[in-house]
Amino acid sequence: MTPYHVQIVEETINNNEFRRVLFTGKKSQVVVMSIAPHSEVGEEIHHHVEQTFCFVEGNGIAVLNHVEYEVSSGDLVVVPPETKHNFINTTDAPLKLYTVYAPANHIDGRVHHTIEDALADEEDEAFGDKA
Repeated sequence: MTPYHVQIVEETINNNEFRRVLFTGKKSQVVVMSIAPHSEVGEEIHHHVEQTFCFVEGNGIAVLNHVEYEVSSGDLVVVPPETKHNFINTTDAPLKLYTVYAPANHIDGRVHHTIEDALADEEDEAFGDKA
């Protein structure tokens, strides 16, 4: 496996895709996200995946097991497996973040332009549901 290096803050700020997989390793995956104004990631539960979110730009709300927390640039949120979660952009500007999945939750190299594209990608959704 080849090592990976990127200036993650710059890569995150410049990303305009809802979700773009940057790197997939044997035990983890790095993904950048841009949540559109007044949109959200969508409520979900990962049964086998731990997810770490690093917020780079914008403001929003993290909902973890029905408890709300404000999030903004510099915040980090760790979501253990079996945690119901959602991230909501509460502003008129994109919410920019990167996330690390352990293990990988998306098909390597996958790009979803919008949340609708992500939800319609049944192959990618099935990949994340595998044990």
